[in-house]
Amino acid sequence: MKDSLRIAFMGTPEFAVPSLQLLLDNNYPVVLVVTAPDRPAGRGRKVQHSAVKQCAEKNGIPILQPERLKDPEFLDQLREFRINLQIVGAFRMLPEAVWSLPEFGTFNLHASLLPDYRGAAPIHWAVINGELETGVTTFFIDEQIDTGQIILQDKTPVGPEETTGSLYHRLMEMGAGLVLETVRQIASGKVDTRPQKHLQTPKKAPKLTPDNTRLDWTGSQKEVFDKIRGLCPHPGAWTYFENGGEPERVKIFQSKSDTHSAEAPAGSLLKIGKRLLARTSEGWLEILEMQLPGKRRMFVEDILNGLEIQKSARFL
Repeated sequence: MKDSLRIAFMGTPEFAVPSLQLLLDNNYPVVLVVTAPDRPAGRGRKVQHSAVKQCAEKNGIPILQPERLKDPEFLDQLREFRINLQIVGAFRMLPEAVWSLPEFGTFNLHASLLPDYRGAAPIHWAVINGELETGVTTFFIDEQIDTGQIILQDKTPVGPEETTGSLYHRLMEMGAGLVLETVRQIASGKVDTRPQKHLQTPKKAPKLTPDNTRLDWTGSQKEVFDKIRGLCPHPGAWTYFENGGEPERVKIFQSKSDTHSAEAPAGSLLKIGKRLLARTSEGWLEILEMQLPGKRRMFVEDILNGLEIQKSARFL
């Protein structure tokens, strides 16, 4: 049945590219790519093409970039390609008029072990919450968000000091393999699915916002450490830095636990040589990488070369 497939691949960021490329490398007929419209980005506001669009252009695949997925013109264009399988990797929520269109269904690649971490930022929240294991899931899309029948899952451990950045790239490659195997099963006509377990309190992965990416220094040493690594490299955990003047917003990208035993209020800062320690509710963290307002991300020892830390300095 492989030769009779007509696949539409829907995705936008870098995370989706290995899945698309692996399908092409294995000669699966991706006849259409659907991705986000081009947007101006960066300081120069230069129009940027999505990573998935760049991959599609390189491989000569037709591209659609609808503003609205319910637009009748887009739906007519989609039908013209006679798609019988759709694959979604890091894209928008699809209306039923789109996901119900192909004969063999529409499946999604999600970067968690569903039903845990449904939502927009599953990799970040797995690290923030100190998970020891996570993975990737393929599932058929239905009316709700991330609730459909599970096709396949693959697991991986999460290192105790691992950042979202390194986990993202590992899950990106694992996801590509899972997408390929899912398509193989669908093409063979032997795909097995199972419903997602019903959990009383499933772990959630909401969109990252300024509110939920701010550090809370009254948390434990581990909680603050996990949040810093869970938001590295993007968007970065942030806090207010008070150092003898008006508090300024700074980002912290890397830290490590420290055994310093002095008692101090949460958020207190202590400079020891070229080291900067920050107090949590139950212990100290050494701050290793930070970004001051209007500056680039830097190692703290380099920042301290040109910055005097006041005795009253603290994170808020």
